[in-house]
Formats: sequence, structure tokens, C-alpha cells
Amino acid sequence: MEKKDLKPASVFHYFEEVCQVPRPSKKEEKIRTYLVNFAVSHGLEYQMDEAGNVLIRKAAFPGKENLKKVVLQSHMDMVCEKNRDTVHDFEKDPIETYVDGEWLKAKGTTLGADNGIGVATQLAVLADKDMVHGPLECLFTVDEETGLTGAFALKEEFMSGDILINLDSEDEGELFIGCAGGAGTTATFPCPMVKAPEGYFFFRVAVKGLTGGHSGDDINKNRANANKLLNRYLMQLMDRYDLHLCEIDGGNLHNAIPREAHAVCAVPMKDKESVRVDLNVFLAEVENEYAVTEPNLTMELESETACAEVMDKEAMKRFLHSIYAVHNGVYAMSQDIPGLVETSSNLASIKQRDGKIVVVTSQRSSILSSRKDMSQMVRSAFILGGADVETGDGYPGWKPNPSSEILNVAVESYKRLFGTEPKVKAIHAGLECGLFLEKYPSLDMVSFGPTLRGVHSPDERMLIPTVEKFWNHLLDVLAHIPENA
Repeated sequence: MEKKDLKPASVFHYFEEVCQVPRPSKKEEKIRTYLVNFAVSHGLEYQMDEAGNVLIRKAAFPGKENLKKVVLQSHMDMVCEKNRDTVHDFEKDPIETYVDGEWLKAKGTTLGADNGIGVATQLAVLADKDMVHGPLECLFTVDEETGLTGAFALKEEFMSGDILINLDSEDEGELFIGCAGGAGTTATFPCPMVKAPEGYFFFRVAVKGLTGGHSGDDINKNRANANKLLNRYLMQLMDRYDLHLCEIDGGNLHNAIPREAHAVCAVPMKDKESVRVDLNVFLAEVENEYAVTEPNLTMELESETACAEVMDKEAMKRFLHSIYAVHNGVYAMSQDIPGLVETSSNLASIKQRDGKIVVVTSQRSSILSSRKDMSQMVRSAFILGGADVETGDGYPGWKPNPSSEILNVAVESYKRLFGTEPKVKAIHAGLECGLFLEKYPSLDMVSFGPTLRGVHSPDERMLIPTVEKFWNHLLDVLAHIPENA
């Protein structure tokens, strides 16, 4: 199969166009310009708000003017992650896509199907002059991945639809009617530096090859966290040797499970070979623990040039103990929906800069009080380690409505098209739908999309056959929207 042969042709055509436009979170200027130019070239009415959200309107197919107005919604930005050996500038370079069997992938980077496939689908709908539907609005929001900024900033009068179909789901055949709320907790540890001791062996130890993934969707899949593994090894060294820490870095994004982390350390020269032996033993242990979920896990240790300074010993101890103690992963499962994660936390990134070590975490829960409890648990571990800690206001969840009218339309459509019942679910990841409900409390909403895997990592891929099923399902839903009362 070649890219030119992919079906539906219009959706894949626009997805390839979207992949040519750089669109990192908070830097969506180029994709906004593309969307505005698209609206102008197709003679469609559009508007943009102060946050940079874009709304494009399309009139109803003749005879369908009395159907309830539908908003199709996706976000413009993408998570920008690449393999360490990949040369790519996300602010300038296009995403290079290729077909691998039934999957569409990118060369060494995130694919951006989250949520570029939603954007492409909206564009295909807007461009199609023969499609049967009622009045439509297509909402493209900014900065979903790093703060839901566009959804937060949305004004109450910006859109006017009765129904919203969110196109930011990742499992074809599943209809989502609820999502988790979340918040970020950031700890800033003091990192006083002192003169490095003489006669010590300096080395760089790195965790590599982890699967990573989305800190909501994938948090229950027992994938290793690079920051946690690195810290665990350093704690073992600190218990056995006179360990000094010079540098530490791991992870990048608050909503991604970190795949890589490294530290530069020093131990007395007499312990040089012991730390290598310890690493081999440690690696064997964690390879056994993660034999199923982390087949490519590796750890490397190599000599480093001696550093001039190392972290103050007591500050290092407090920092390492805090990282070890802080919760990471699933904390509680839903009591209402089988298999749904209720509450979790992700130790997302550790960055050393300007005499500080900044640790970013994110907490999620479908229950607001549980999310606050999880954030306080994380705060407590950091505060005990001497950090200054801030937890953001976060974003709300989306409470499921099993009696939703658009859900019933989507379920009946799926059964009619494919002869089977779709799964109706809630998702542990955050969607913008919770914020939309705050501004538009009468909105009836559902979320669905094609199958994606490995999102927020360079392993991101889209299952090609599910795109056509998703597209046909959407068209049928739009054709069966109920009339206004």
C-alpha cells in the first residue's frame, strides 16, 4: 500500500497537508494561517478569537436546514517528540510520514495524528459539497497538549451549536462520553553546588529505549518511567557508596510517560568497577520486571570528564528521597466503570537549571476530590524534600451522560453500518469537553476517532483501515442528526 492509495482519499489528502505545517503547542501561527486560507479559498465564513482558536462555518445541505447545529471539534497543536538520533526542527520541518503495513507512521518523530487526523477530517467535511448534513461549525482549538489554553479561553458566544462531536479519541469502535480532569504539580528543589572531590570516578548513566506513551491513556499499561528507574538506581548507589550528583535530566512533556533520563555522578575511584557491576545486576532485575511492556529497555554507563562542581550532599539526599517517595502510576480504579483508571499521577520531567532542579508532574482523576487528594500526596513528598511546590488550578472532567441524544444517534449509526455494538466508555485522558461544558452547559457531546497507538512518542502510529470506518461513521451520524424541536 502506498500513501497515494489510502482511503478515504480526501481525509488522507488533508492529513498529509496538515503534516507539512509545523504546529507545536503554543506555536500554532502557521496552522492557523493555513486554516484561514482554507476557509477563504472555499468561500466559508470564519472567525478567530483572542486565544487563536479558529471557527469555520458551513451551511446545511439543501433541505437539511432544520437539523440541530453540530460542532465538529479538534485541536491544532501536536506533541513534538523525536528519537535522540533524529534531526528534526518541529518549528520548521514537516512531519515525514510513511506506510508500514496497515499503519501510518512518521520517521523518527511523533506522527501528530493526535489530533491532526481530527483536523484533516474537519477539512474533508468542509470541502465536500455533496455531503448530507445540517448546519455545521468546525472548531479548531490551540494548545490542547500543554494546558488546554484554547478551551479555557473560549468565550460563551464564540460557537452556537447544539451538539459537539469531539474528534480526539484513539480507539475506533469506542464512543467516549466522559473524561478525567487533571492538574499539574511542579516542585522546585534547591541545587546548591560545591567543589567536586578529587580522586573520584565520574560517569554518565542513562536509561533508554522505554516505550513511553500518553500519561492518561497508557498509565495503566505497566510501562516503566525513566525518571523513576534512574532515581531507583541512584538511590542504590547512594546507599552503598559516597555518591555525588553533578547533573540530572529526564523526560520532557507533562502528559507523556518519560522514555529517557540520564545523570552524571561521581564515586570514589576504588568503586569504579562496582558501580558497573551494580548496573548490570540492576538492569537484569528491571528487565525481568518489565519483560512484557519494555522489550527495548536498556541502561548505559560510560566514563565522563571530571566535573568542577557537584550537588551539596544533603540537598542531593533530600532530592533523591523525594523522587523515590513520590507516587507515579495508577492510584485507584473506577468503582463505576470496569477497567477505567480513576486516579493517577505521572512523574513527567526533571530539569536542572539556574541552580535549581525543576520536577514536573501531572495528576488525573474522574473525581475532583480524588484529584486534589492525589495532588496533595505528591506535594507532601516534595515538601518533605525541601522543595517549593505549586499545583495549578487544573481542568475539569466530563461527567458521563448515558442518556445523551447524540450518543444514541452514534450507537445506532454504528450498529447499522457495521452490524455490531460500539463500546461506550469514559477515558482517563483529559479532553477539552469538560471545559466546553462550563461555557456551554446545554451541549450534548460525544467523542470518537480512528485507532492510534504510541501517541506522544515517536512510536505514534495510526491504523489505516480504521480511518475509513471512522469517516463513514461520522458521515452517517451527520446525516441522522435530529431536527430542532
